[in-house]
Amino acid sequence: MIITINNYDDGSIRMKWFSFGSGDKPFVIIPGLSVKSVMESADAIAQAYDLFAKEYTVYVFDRRENITAPYSIADMAEDTVKVMSSLGLKDITLFGASQGGMISLTIASLYPEMISRLILGSTSAHITSEQYKKFEDWVRLARSGDAVGLYLSFCKDLYPEEVYGQYEAYFRDAASTITAEELERFIILAESMKDFDITNKLSDVKSPVLIIGAFDDAVLDSDMTMEIAEKLEETTDLKLFIYNGYGHAAFDTAPDYKQRIAKWLEEE
Repeated sequence: MIITINNYDDGSIRMKWFSFGSGDKPFVIIPGLSVKSVMESADAIAQAYDLFAKEYTVYVFDRRENITAPYSIADMAEDTVKVMSSLGLKDITLFGASQGGMISLTIASLYPEMISRLILGSTSAHITSEQYKKFEDWVRLARSGDAVGLYLSFCKDLYPEEVYGQYEAYFRDAASTITAEELERFIILAESMKDFDITNKLSDVKSPVLIIGAFDDAVLDSDMTMEIAEKLEETTDLKLFIYNGYGHAAFDTAPDYKQRIAKWLEEE
């Protein structure tokens, strides 16, 4: 599969993104919070989402490169919209996972005319003080320069125990390559979660929505998924599915996750 790597730079925003597929409809993916740039996983993401490559052109956007604190979820949404607009994208199928789901919700509420269908994975419309303690723990490890401790803690919370155990050696190897610059970037991105709350804007989402969560989500529990569904079902065409046994990163671990999205898109 051909993957095209791109770099947007308008003098104020520098953002990398990649695309693949040959379809005439845009499918935009906004990944979640990560320690390493999503650009390093371009091949794996393209392979995982290759079933969309015939009908869609798939775009995967990173966060901006030149970030400074504070950098809010709203800032991330505005940056992504600016790049999407520069590409002339419209009638977008938008999929956001975890923090990417928060960005996607923000985009869909502020720019409903851009979005034709919205898919949300393991995300929340707001972060409680109790939930933010998880991000505080990660930030503390990053500030101390403990890249291995951060990466292992991060992966333990994202994945089920058996998946973590299977890939622990890989995670340790990946952690050894984390730079001081990546730790600083992670801190800024993680701290953006602290005051996030878009609950009162959910009624502005107009597109059909598929929400996928996980009962065993150790980062953003399934109550957050249910809360979004309860709010959106009042104003949108909504479908909800909750996994059990695949953890926060069900979007990576559930074997039928992408097929579930494809089936929903066919029905719409």
